[in-house]
Amino acid sequence: MIGKKLLLGAGVVAAGLALSTQAFAQGTIKVGVLHSLSGTMAISETSLKDVDLMTIDEINAHGGVLGKRLEPIVVDPASNWPLFAEKARELISKDKVAVVFGCWTSVSRKSVLPVFEELNGLLFYPVQYEGEELSYNVFYTGAAPNQQAIPAVEYLMSEDGGGAKRFFLLGTDYVYPRTTNKILRYFLHAKGITDADIEEVYTPFGHSDYQTIVANIKKFAGGGKTAVVSTINGDSNVPFYKELGNQGLKATDIPVVAFSVGEEELRGVDTKPLVGQLAAWNYFMSIKNPTNEGWKKEWAAYTRKKKLPSASKPLTNDPMEASYIGIHMWKQAVEKAKSFDVDKVIAAMGGQKFHAPDGFTIEMDPHNHHLHKPVFIGQVRADGQFDVVWKTKGPIKAQPWSPFLPEDKGKKEIAVKMTKKS
Repeated sequence: MIGKKLLLGAGVVAAGLALSTQAFAQGTIKVGVLHSLSGTMAISETSLKDVDLMTIDEINAHGGVLGKRLEPIVVDPASNWPLFAEKARELISKDKVAVVFGCWTSVSRKSVLPVFEELNGLLFYPVQYEGEELSYNVFYTGAAPNQQAIPAVEYLMSEDGGGAKRFFLLGTDYVYPRTTNKILRYFLHAKGITDADIEEVYTPFGHSDYQTIVANIKKFAGGGKTAVVSTINGDSNVPFYKELGNQGLKATDIPVVAFSVGEEELRGVDTKPLVGQLAAWNYFMSIKNPTNEGWKKEWAAYTRKKKLPSASKPLTNDPMEASYIGIHMWKQAVEKAKSFDVDKVIAAMGGQKFHAPDGFTIEMDPHNHHLHKPVFIGQVRADGQFDVVWKTKGPIKAQPWSPFLPEDKGKKEIAVKMTKKS
């Protein structure tokens, strides 16, 4: 556990260090936190805002960054995708933040991306996504498809995973589920699965009635060994999982693997009927190692100190860990660059390493702005935690361009700075 140290007075720090960017203000450096604290995504993103603030407090207690105290600027884009872009522009242009930590959905990331590229801002994006993107101005600390979706479906097809021959692809209707399922369809074709054995269904954000869809899943499963791949995002996961329980759909009959359901999303669900259902992530709270135990204790203490609503049952999850890693790697890169300048920090990010709560030393790829990450598949327990039933031997390199999509052949994994149009 990182011990608290007294911060140097702002005047002393300012006198000792030259201001190298506009983000400085009397010994502080502003950093943006861009997560939905209201609307359909608040169920997932609120904990990311909280862990960002905990990590910033931790860094400040340990002396800050280059002697500067981090000052978080927290904004709520309210699950409104155009508002994400507006808030990102304000953070960079008005608040003069040195970096932004934020977004969950790919549609929110796609919304802010042109802003970061236009203004040469820096975004750390902490959630698994569909790949098919490689921006100079973004570091992706969540999983690419080969670090989550592909291993999960391979597991479902294996003997240990139930030997599925038919796949019901169910997601929220936006870019991440549709692109991920496009990749999975090509992958399944390569494994000999035909379109007749693949069903694809989408629901809007905030959808709450899954009675007909779950009935259709059961009907589809009548044609052979079936698994459900869920890319449902946000608070729609709660009624979906409740409906699985209502209709008695058990993991032993039709396994469901989720890519956006973790400990936090299961907080409000009776998980007893869901025991054995699956999730694929790069971290689970139940993983046992000294680093994780220390991090969980730190988080629990923080929730009590700040009197957060989650304090009675503090949970950690994969995107929280990815947020934590990203902030620390940014700090390390700033210290290596000896500057908060965006271009210098980006140049220093490649090869950064951090010993993470997942138990591995995680590395930022030198070229493609993605983390090398381990993969875990977990089964839901009655207490809402997960038992790991499969894992990789160690971290694997991300593939932002899918080897299964014909249009990705020959694409280079090097992030190049956008040039401004005259």
